[in-house]
Amino acid sequence: MTEHRPPGPQDHSGFWLDLPEHRAWLAVDAKRQFTFFKNSLQNENGFATLDHSGAPLSDTTQELHTTTRLVHSYALGQIWGHVDADKIVDHGMAYLNSHHRDPIHGGYLWAMRGDDIVDDRKLAYGHMFVLLAASTAKIAGHPDADALLADVTGVLDQHFWEDDAGLYSDEMNRDWTPFSTYRGMNANMHGVEAHLSAFEATGNEVYLNRAGRILDFFTKKIAPQNNWRLPEHYTEAWDVDRSYAGDPMFRPAGTTPGHSFELGRLLLQHWDLCGRPSSDAPTTARQLIERALQDAWRADGGFAYTLKFGGDIDIASRFWWPIAEAIGAVAVLIKLDRNHVDEIWYRRLWSFADAHFIDHERGGWFPEVDENSQITSTIFAGKPDIYHSLQACLFPLAGEVSRMAMKLNVQPITS
Repeated sequence: MTEHRPPGPQDHSGFWLDLPEHRAWLAVDAKRQFTFFKNSLQNENGFATLDHSGAPLSDTTQELHTTTRLVHSYALGQIWGHVDADKIVDHGMAYLNSHHRDPIHGGYLWAMRGDDIVDDRKLAYGHMFVLLAASTAKIAGHPDADALLADVTGVLDQHFWEDDAGLYSDEMNRDWTPFSTYRGMNANMHGVEAHLSAFEATGNEVYLNRAGRILDFFTKKIAPQNNWRLPEHYTEAWDVDRSYAGDPMFRPAGTTPGHSFELGRLLLQHWDLCGRPSSDAPTTARQLIERALQDAWRADGGFAYTLKFGGDIDIASRFWWPIAEAIGAVAVLIKLDRNHVDEIWYRRLWSFADAHFIDHERGGWFPEVDENSQITSTIFAGKPDIYHSLQACLFPLAGEVSRMAMKLNVQPITS
């Protein structure tokens, strides 16, 4: 297969992160994404999910992670100077309070359709994205961000945090009674992301310390015990549950290499925010990221979605988000150490994304390619959201390892 490449001197022997042509190319794709997803505002009761052309899908169900990811992403756009990004942020912040927030029991409901509750579960995963949205909105200067940040922090502390384990439980009924003993990595991984953002927004070290405790469990205990792979599912006692197989979108069996990219990057961001103390964090992060690159990259390009515990491919489907997360992780490795092996991966990742996932005409990334590398949708409807693909552009543009919202090193978008 002949790979496409993002514009820039093709014979350049250095690093794409340093090239003005590559950085401009990243900014153009980010702009296309912001322009495409602003059509989400067509739904007056929340946000519409968009099909490949940008038209709203007929299903008007509004899930908590979609609302919050749009708030977070467009708050980044607002900080960066994208015109009208504040309208998405305002709309999403208002909808979180008027619809997702439970006026009876507190916390945030998973899914709404208009004024009707479709799914009243209270999920730690969704609440982590509320914390992320509130934190980025605060950095962007939104007047309601402090109240949202305080509210969701209190909910997480009261109902999900397990101090003995240093981890968050996963799922509750609407009235905060537990409906399972399931424990998962995904909610905790996004908890690290949200807590680091909250620390950046507030300076409150409780957020930084809790992120560190979560990272310690997965990177110092679980990863070394599993050959630097990260099992997804756990029992109530936080033992690996190797028999678990749940929802194929959010809880597939085995390990999910895309999450190793995310957790590796987050470990480096935490280490950076702690002042880069003498520790094995850079080595550990590299082991997580390199293991996932080696295990999951397919011979025909792109990452297999899930692996068995020994590293063999389980679900071979190729989605957009693992390659987006790998780009962010490898970009951070390059920022710390100009390693040419990392550069080979960085170029390979962007070349595949450019050729197969990026919609250059309309904006946004397609969610999946089939065995013939053609666009398909087996799990995700339309273009699910802007969050992963936008950050794939912005992490390389950010001037430092952490504090992306404050360190976007590029001229603001003005149109």
